Amino acid sequence: MAAIRSSDPARPTAILRQRADYLRAASAQRKSMPGFLLQARARREDEPVAPDLIRVGFTCSKKLGNAVARNRAKRRLRELARAVLPDAGRPGWDYVLVGRPEATASRDFAQLLVEFAAALAVIHDLPISPQRPRKPRGKKK
Repeated sequence: MAAIRSSDPARPTAILRQRADYLRAASAQRKSMPGFLLQARARREDEPVAPDLIRVGFTCSKKLGNAVARNRAKRRLRELARAVLPDAGRPGWDYVLVGRPEATASRDFAQLLVEFAAALAVIHDLPISPQRPRKPRGKKK
């Protein structure tokens, strides 16, 4: 398995390579964000993977556009994983980032970082620290 360069050597990360791993992640927890979809699952203890390993996969379908657009979206998702997972990811978990048409490749990268951290907080039931005040929801008068 190829490793993602991580700033924290204590939390090694690896890329998901087998279709079965993607299918297991697809049937687990999901968190939809404007720039991507996050699928996450805690691995079972009987799986032949190091328990301290964080694994991540990336999916961009043809709905995103041609090969150039899909590759750009995947590069952004990979960089997103490099920046956030060593700090916010949990060992023993598999994460799959799914690109969204018209959003992943064009969305502001800083916003993607905030969304990814928030999605991980929701998946792991952590309190979300708001980056900006939320607008009140309700009927307009």
